[in-house]
Amino acid sequence: MTTTDLPVQPRLKRALGPTALILFGLTYLAPVTVFTTYGIVTESTDNHLPSAYVVALVAMLFTALSYGAMARAFPVSGSAYTYTQQSFGGHVGFLTGWTLMLDYLFLPMINFLLIGLYLNTQFPEVPQWVFALASLLLVLVFNVLGITLVNKLNVAIVALSVLLVVVFAVLAIKELATNPSADTPSLIEPFLPGSGGLGPVFAGAAVLALSFLGFDAVSTLSEEAKNPKRDIPRAIMLTTLIGGAIFIVVSWLGALVFPDWRDFANVDSAGVDLMAKVGGTFLTSFFVAVYVVGAFGSGMTTQVSVSRIIYSMGRDRVLPGIFGKLHSRFHTPWVAAIAVSIVSLLSLVLTLDVAATMISFGALAAFSMVNLSVIRHHLFPKGGREKPSAGEWIRYGLLPAIGFLLTVWLWTSLTVTTFIVGLSWVALGVIYLAVLTRGFRRKPPMMDFSEKEAVAAEA
Repeated sequence: MTTTDLPVQPRLKRALGPTALILFGLTYLAPVTVFTTYGIVTESTDNHLPSAYVVALVAMLFTALSYGAMARAFPVSGSAYTYTQQSFGGHVGFLTGWTLMLDYLFLPMINFLLIGLYLNTQFPEVPQWVFALASLLLVLVFNVLGITLVNKLNVAIVALSVLLVVVFAVLAIKELATNPSADTPSLIEPFLPGSGGLGPVFAGAAVLALSFLGFDAVSTLSEEAKNPKRDIPRAIMLTTLIGGAIFIVVSWLGALVFPDWRDFANVDSAGVDLMAKVGGTFLTSFFVAVYVVGAFGSGMTTQVSVSRIIYSMGRDRVLPGIFGKLHSRFHTPWVAAIAVSIVSLLSLVLTLDVAATMISFGALAAFSMVNLSVIRHHLFPKGGREKPSAGEWIRYGLLPAIGFLLTVWLWTSLTVTTFIVGLSWVALGVIYLAVLTRGFRRKPPMMDFSEKEAVAAEA
């Protein structure tokens, strides 16, 4: 049989332009997530939440640059798994992808948990698990039907989230103008360190850094972008900047309107207090509705991302080949999507705090390895290269090194429980890799770029 006689394998559909990619990233970020940790970090920073967001944004921009550089070099699905694999080899690539899955597998689950929790407060007669299961099944259906449908829903979800942010900003400004208070701080005070110095600000930034998860997820859509080498890096940076700007503006206005965290009825639900202060009962109800919609959109995009990572690893035979199958009609990784949904069923039994402890380790591990991958691939590639220029040493050496150090610094804020869960997950990955490679005597399968070239030829 010749190569021309081989059946044509279905491929991911290149349907996303730059706007769609940014919308995907912003939906993943969920702009309303600023209200999720609002009270907790406001308390820990003593009403200096905006300054913590500025620090977090700066830290994330360095890693976003690294993701953009690697997405330009390897415009295929797989994200940190692909970048590390190509830079450091199959073993390190596998363990990076395995660790990253700890983050991505539990992100959809947390969104389903949030949907169940919030809707149950409005409809207490309906059990929380009913809402969680319904949202899980609906997200699975949308994921299988295709990325174009997901993109259309992203437009509506981001529009609602932005509308809520705009309404809050307008009403907050009106509140400040019509009901001035002697307790209202100066416009710049929320951006300055508090009485505790920079320590509380940095600690708050370590928590807030996880609010930026989403810029990295854009890279998982490289095989569905129309022009991945150009649009993926731009979308990563713009997602980070736009998301950071939204977080900073909202937290700044909130600090002016509600200057003392001690007045919150409950720091865990401080967003409700903020909405009630500037807009009353109606805005509070609207906030809950948009929050649920945002959680649904985030659950949808997080499942899209992890299913494509699992698809890439299945396609390379690093995971069983069945995960590398695409739907013959919709050209979506339906087997991987079902697998993610099965894991997400844990949302019916786990509590929110338990699920949350399983996310941070994977995200920060991936960020660290992507920063190191930029240095290895561009400055010390396999086979050697000509002496890098001064500009390349800065772009591909200094900047990712700063990103790596900032990520390691953020790691110092993780709890002991997080490290126990994370290292246990890594240990399982090492065991599976040992079995896969027969005691590390064989190399794991490497990424095949023939599909990328074929798709480019079709385009």
